[in-house]
Amino acid sequence: MDDLMWVEKYRPSSLAELVDHETIKRRLQALLQKKEQLPHLLFAGPPGSGKTATAVIIARLILGEQWRDYTLSLNASDERGIDVVRERIKTFARYTDRREGVPYRLVILDESDEMTADGQTALRRIMEEYSAHTRFILICNYSSGIIEPLQSRCAIFRFQRLDEASVTGHLAQIAKKERLKHAGDAVFGAIYEATQGDLRQAINLMQAASASGELDMDSVKSVSGATAKSRVAEIIGTALDGDFEGARTKMVELTRVYGVPERDFLKYANEALGALKVPDMARAITILAEYDYRLVQGSQPELQLTAMLAQLSALKGKGD
Repeated sequence: MDDLMWVEKYRPSSLAELVDHETIKRRLQALLQKKEQLPHLLFAGPPGSGKTATAVIIARLILGEQWRDYTLSLNASDERGIDVVRERIKTFARYTDRREGVPYRLVILDESDEMTADGQTALRRIMEEYSAHTRFILICNYSSGIIEPLQSRCAIFRFQRLDEASVTGHLAQIAKKERLKHAGDAVFGAIYEATQGDLRQAINLMQAASASGELDMDSVKSVSGATAKSRVAEIIGTALDGDFEGARTKMVELTRVYGVPERDFLKYANEALGALKVPDMARAITILAEYDYRLVQGSQPELQLTAMLAQLSALKGKGD
């Protein structure tokens, strides 16, 4: 147990243990009073706000100890096309055999806003056809990336970025349980400032910063230099300096290895531009807006971000 990452070790196992989101918890508890009538669910909100944790809690509450046997969990950003929907999801959803006490199967689709439009259309038909014995929980960062016919078939829950008091209070509880020496409550505030309400990232940062056995401001500053927001800023700066290959390599590492969602990459890139001296700021913002639109339309994410970095890198030559 001690070898576990803290984000797993302290993952909530009940709705009561979820940090904040009191309104969402009350709505879900009301729906779960009649779990046989539970509608399809859509959880939308920023990373680290508890969407996936909530979906797993619901699976456990409905399916009990057998929840893994009757739950299909997919990351739709990796398995996003129509073939996956037809083969994996439809194959799972169509089975009706189940043990006593299991009302239906569950399909949890994380990052479902990354699915192609064709994939979402096929998913809509499956949801209609097999709703009698399969429920779907769609998880996304942006509900605008979900086609309207899917949204209309779900009860929508909008998760907000967690506030500072909620995050710092939770970090303090973990530090107490881990008997972690720290430099006062201000250090938790510094972690919040670096992660901006992303609880998962905040817990990971705290664990990394306390590797020496003590948590202080210097260690937080050192580790937070590698947070997603600062790394995206570094990538955008590299591209604007004309180093396309360097920017592309760092972008692929950040999205593939560290799992930063492409839409979040664009959001952080926009924030980074505001802090940089860009000769043609209007053109740079236009480039970001163009590729944000392409991602919403379901274009291949890594290819689009690569093309965006190429265009930003080309601004260097035009400005010289």
